[in-house]
Amino acid sequence: MIREGTAFKSLAFAIVVIGMTGCASSPEPATGSPGARPVAVPDKPFGTLSTAERAAAVALQQVGVPYRYGGQSPSGFDCSGLVHYSFARAGASVPRTTKQLWSASRFVDKGQLREGDLLFFRFDGKIAHVGMYLGGGRFVHAPSSGKTVSVQPLWSGIYREAFVRAGRL
Repeated sequence: MIREGTAFKSLAFAIVVIGMTGCASSPEPATGSPGARPVAVPDKPFGTLSTAERAAAVALQQVGVPYRYGGQSPSGFDCSGLVHYSFARAGASVPRTTKQLWSASRFVDKGQLREGDLLFFRFDGKIAHVGMYLGGGRFVHAPSSGKTVSVQPLWSGIYREAFVRAGRL
């Protein structure tokens, strides 16, 4: 069993940082891969959700889709590609890159988070990752190469440490 000592946490943080830095860079074309696995969606009928809630529900349906640098379709996503795709499916046009999403969103206090709010993370000294808040302290994102779209707890581990701010479109 691995103990969560300081050295282990530092190593884990470094591995994630290295894997996530491509998220804010210029995209490369994605290649084909399997589609998403269905997961639970909100209890309310889809048509009664706000645009941001619909986008979060769409993103949640992509859990299991592989990370693809520059990807913005169910064949593969990078972090901002997942946000872009999800909002488009929910009926809204939003910017494509993490930097553009940062600029287009308005600050939201972490105590006022709603489903579909954007969460921005700093790695390697720059805003390099974006995810979507799901409620209950969880978020959905396309983490890094070799991983798949997944749901993570926001207030633990490296995400708590790297969290910069939330934004609402």
